[in-house]
Amino acid sequence: MRKSVLALLSLVLVFSMFLSACGSPATEAPTVDGPATEAPATEAPATEAPATEAPPATGAPTRIRWFVGLGAGSDEPTFAPQQAVVDAFNASQNEIELVLEIVDNDVAYDTLATQIAAGNAPDIVGPVGIRGRDSFKGAWLDLQPLIDENNYDLSDFDPAMVDFYRVQEEGQLGIPFAIFPSFVIYNVDLFDEAGLAYPPTEHGAPYVDADGNERPWDMDTLRDLAMFLTVDANGNDATSADFDPENIVQFGFMNQWTDPRGIGTFFGAGSLVDEDGNAQIPDPWYAAWEWTYQGWWEDYFIPNGPYGGADFLQGPGGPFSSGNLAMVHLHMWYVAPWALGDVPFDWNLAATPAYNGQITAKMHADTFGIMRYSRNPEAAFEVLTYLLSPETSAQLLNIYGGMPARLSMQDDYFDTYGAENFPGKNINWDVVVDAMAYADNPNHESWMPSFLETTDRYNEFWNYLANTPGLDFDAEVAELQTALQRIFDAAQ
Repeated sequence: MRKSVLALLSLVLVFSMFLSACGSPATEAPTVDGPATEAPATEAPATEAPATEAPPATGAPTRIRWFVGLGAGSDEPTFAPQQAVVDAFNASQNEIELVLEIVDNDVAYDTLATQIAAGNAPDIVGPVGIRGRDSFKGAWLDLQPLIDENNYDLSDFDPAMVDFYRVQEEGQLGIPFAIFPSFVIYNVDLFDEAGLAYPPTEHGAPYVDADGNERPWDMDTLRDLAMFLTVDANGNDATSADFDPENIVQFGFMNQWTDPRGIGTFFGAGSLVDEDGNAQIPDPWYAAWEWTYQGWWEDYFIPNGPYGGADFLQGPGGPFSSGNLAMVHLHMWYVAPWALGDVPFDWNLAATPAYNGQITAKMHADTFGIMRYSRNPEAAFEVLTYLLSPETSAQLLNIYGGMPARLSMQDDYFDTYGAENFPGKNINWDVVVDAMAYADNPNHESWMPSFLETTDRYNEFWNYLANTPGLDFDAEVAELQTALQRIFDAAQ
């Protein structure tokens, strides 16, 4: 039965662009915020610069500038469709002139920082994810007063997603637009080959094995399944005394294409920054990191650093699409033809397991923000509500390739998306919708002091762990916290 796994070793598959973006030896490099690649955070000043733009002449329409570039929308094929949205808005009324500014993603962060410093900030920015938003921390307008003043209806959004954009001491910084929940994606063929029941599709439901026995769908159960699905060249799984960890040909699980913050959030939401601005390692993150380290070097069900570049784990959509990885935890943007359209095996979606009774399905999400420097926030909010309306958001989601945050649009979205991209396949789409209720807040991509330096330091820590067995785990984590504190102190 498991000899089919060995046959895959002869295939040499081409790296996809997403895999090449994940070039760390640990194979768990920082992910992008949604399907569009974001440039590194620039830590632009969020202080308000003096206004330099003259007010519009009496009777002239109010000019609202829409800045695109921090996320999706800066590729040439999206230019004309976005301009069509602008033209339609301008033709619908004569009080506001909407102006589209598209900046290449490679320079968008620096461009926006320069505009802010020069007192020439745009009114609306988007689509933008959490990482892009928090690269300009303090630069965004609290939308709650405008939501209240205009009686803006939020009932078509999951309350958890509305809360997702509510930031302590900053307010409601966005309204849901495009979302990318996370969940387990599993290789149906490998489960069938091993004679294992599939993971549950309902969040909070138990795992029911092939004999009808129930277990909590939690990290312990995930580990046990993953070990049984990890196989060496002789067909022995990782639960066997004869298992050879030096010759693994199939792995059971990994958190694919994320970083230490994303892996920590698999066990629970948190931040490396406490309420007083000091470095911390949240308890769930510590547990998730230790679980992963043991999975690399003791239980062997997760690909460690040396296995990261193995040929048998290379597929068009990274390790999972190679066919030699049984389960991954990933976002909706991965359920796409470039990653899963041509894989030679069956797959489906399952719920995120719980840790200590709590489920956390980390979220990638895009929205449009109004900058607090806007001279015409009321007019900017009118534009914002136009962009987020069902009719216009349908156009924009088609341009950007996102899943709608509006509940009323989701059924049709999955019917159409599934039929167009995976015809004839019965995908567990309810898993995606239900995952929204378990979004992480604070988000795993949120602000940190000295964003770039902090990111470099925790990735250095992570790659060292991924490539070095037998470490004193407690000491390494303590050393990371001390190093982060030094960085935070220097940033004050």
